[in-house]
Amino acid sequence: MAVAKIDIAILAKAPVAGLAKTRLIPALGAEGAAALQARLIARTVATARAVGKVTLWVTPDEHHPAFQNLSSNVSLMRQPDGDLGARMLAAAVHIDGPVLIIGTDCPALTPDHLRTASDGLRGNDVVVIPAEDGGYVLIGTNLPQPALFSGMTWSVPTVMEETRKRMRAAYLGWREPSRLWDIDEPADLERLRTTFPELI
Repeated sequence: MAVAKIDIAILAKAPVAGLAKTRLIPALGAEGAAALQARLIARTVATARAVGKVTLWVTPDEHHPAFQNLSSNVSLMRQPDGDLGARMLAAAVHIDGPVLIIGTDCPALTPDHLRTASDGLRGNDVVVIPAEDGGYVLIGTNLPQPALFSGMTWSVPTVMEETRKRMRAAYLGWREPSRLWDIDEPADLERLRTTFPELI
C-alpha cells in the first residue's frame, strides 16, 4: 500500500522589487533581491514536490507570474493578515493534520530533510529544524499548536529557544533532526555563492 504524501505548506513572498528579500537590497539591489527570491521559490517548490502535497501560501496575492508558473500540482492560497506566527498557524489549521511548514529562505533544505522531518512526526507532536541564526527553517505538527505561534517575537536569535520553552511548557514531544542555514542578511550571500552558485 502506498504511503500517503505529507502535506507541505510553503510561505512565500512574491518576488517584487522592493518587497522581497529587503535586507539583501544593499548588496543585490531591489531587482537582484527579487530575482533571487524567484529562484529560491522555484527551488523550494521543486524540493517540496519531490516529497509531499504542496500548498504555496503567497503574499501579497496569487497572481504574480512566479506563482502562476509553479501552479502545476501546487495549490495556491493567499496568506492571511497578521504576523508570521498567525500565517503559519493558518497553514496548520487549514490542513488540520500532519503538516510541514517551511519558507523559501533555506536552499540547503533537501527532500531527504523533509522525509526525515515527516518521519519525526511519527510518535512526536512537533518536529523542528533549527537555523544557525537561532530561528528555524521548518516546523511540523500533527495538530495545530497555537501556543507555538501566538505572541512570539520573530526574526530574533531567540526564536528557537523560545519555541523549545513553549514545547516543554505544553508537554509536547518533539524532534530536531538536523540544523541548517538560511539566507537573510548580506553576510549570507558568500556562503550562497560558494554552495549554490546557480542561485546567484
